[in-house]
Amino acid sequence: MMRALWRAFLQGLAAPVDMWRSSLLARTVTLTVGLSGLAVTLIGGYMSLTIADNLFSGRTDQILGETTRAATVAQTLFDNSVTAAGTIDVETANTTAQTAIRSAQSSPGGSGFALLRTPGQITNQAMTSTSTAGLDLSVVSSGLRAQVVGEPSQLHYQSVSLGAEAAVPGIVAAASLQVPSSGQYELYLVYDLSDVQTTLTEIQQTLIAGSLALVGAIGLVTFFVVRLTIDPIRRAARTAERLAQGFLEERLTESGEDVIAVLSRSFNRMAQSMESQIVRLANLSQVQQRFVSDVSHELRTPLTTIRLAGDVLFAQREGFSAENARTIELLLTQIERFEIMLTDLLEMSRYDAGAVALEVEETNVVPLIEDCLDQLGPLAREKGSELLVEVRGGYGESEVDQRRIRRIVLNFVGNAIDHGEGRPIVTYIDSNEEALAIAVRDWGMGMTEAQTQRVFDRFWRADPSRQRTTGGTGLGLAIAQEDAVAHGGRIDVWSKEGEGTCFRLTIPRIPLDSWQVSPLPLPPEGVEDPSGAVTGALPQQAQP
Repeated sequence: MMRALWRAFLQGLAAPVDMWRSSLLARTVTLTVGLSGLAVTLIGGYMSLTIADNLFSGRTDQILGETTRAATVAQTLFDNSVTAAGTIDVETANTTAQTAIRSAQSSPGGSGFALLRTPGQITNQAMTSTSTAGLDLSVVSSGLRAQVVGEPSQLHYQSVSLGAEAAVPGIVAAASLQVPSSGQYELYLVYDLSDVQTTLTEIQQTLIAGSLALVGAIGLVTFFVVRLTIDPIRRAARTAERLAQGFLEERLTESGEDVIAVLSRSFNRMAQSMESQIVRLANLSQVQQRFVSDVSHELRTPLTTIRLAGDVLFAQREGFSAENARTIELLLTQIERFEIMLTDLLEMSRYDAGAVALEVEETNVVPLIEDCLDQLGPLAREKGSELLVEVRGGYGESEVDQRRIRRIVLNFVGNAIDHGEGRPIVTYIDSNEEALAIAVRDWGMGMTEAQTQRVFDRFWRADPSRQRTTGGTGLGLAIAQEDAVAHGGRIDVWSKEGEGTCFRLTIPRIPLDSWQVSPLPLPPEGVEDPSGAVTGALPQQAQP
């Protein structure tokens, strides 16, 4: 269950990730909205803090001003209430002072006041501490009272929360009063700041709504602007894709004089130039292919005549001098090589023209390969090499073009004979459910890495000066690679100097079907060379 939920979660993440990777419009709009939202949030937060500070500072100054006036009025009343005998009617003065303080507390939000006697005093008289009815004296903290007692000449204030249930912001402002014959008293004015909080909340809500609207507008504008910019690029990409698919007549629409129009005109000129070059090269390629094909065909007639004449001379060589007889043998050998070259050139011209069609049939390749080895057996014995076959199981018959498979194997084994230094040559056959593999391994001179990379080039030989028994033309491996590709497979090669070479053909069991792993590693593991040492194997290679 958890695995299914995790898989569903990953699949849910895949869609936005794919959109982010594939859509320039989505990335641009997302980045613009994100960065704009961050900038607006920072600016809005700074503005909100500044406005809150200004509102609080302004209201605090107003409250402190009222506290100063109330304390001054009350102190004046107490001072003027002293009789000639130096006494004071404290209760009458208290009542008069309360009325004056209420008059001075005129700002909105005034929640009341308290006039409290400073504890610890011994005086001739004592005025009763008073407070506004319903005022919760717990808002007057001991810390604030200590500040008032410690610094009686200064005004003090403290932010508090009013209300038992709802935390209503408020301020308590305090001043010290000296009542004649009664000692020191503390005046506390309590103010409700809910109106300031309401104003700040409305401002913050307006900022948030405005910020969201601004970010949304920026995202919408960015979407249309980027889309307007990207649409020509998309059209150019689609047109380029069509050109890559071979539709050389595709062009962009040219309109206006802006940079997009300049891009369209430049793109069209490039496409026109590419079309001209491709058409010219295609025509040249066709001419070359036709020339090779025509020349190969035309050369067959005189070559046949020369071959017949050579055969006649070769049959009569016993009547010639030794020098002339040797010349006739060399002539006949080169005529045979010339015939092979013409056949190879014709085959390459068919591949270049795309005119190759497989003639497949159900085939057991083991007898086919054994027949190839029998055909090259005399040549191998002449070179001192022993031809061996190792069949490593398999899945029965495969659909192949026998003529082309035969040609590939003859080429592999012929090359091994030429370069095998008279050592044994082993042909391996194996198959799996998807593919068939044939590998030919020798322990001859081997090749360098640079030579291995060029081994399938046309007319290229690893050692042009080396005398070849099979008289190759340099086209054998190129044709073999084309034969493998025509089946839907490929040829891989492994070679090391002094350790030999191994060519491996891998083709699907049904032509052009998909396959993943070759049935044979390269080179096949567990293979012993003539000295008895075991050669390691490279990992199996998957189809690209």
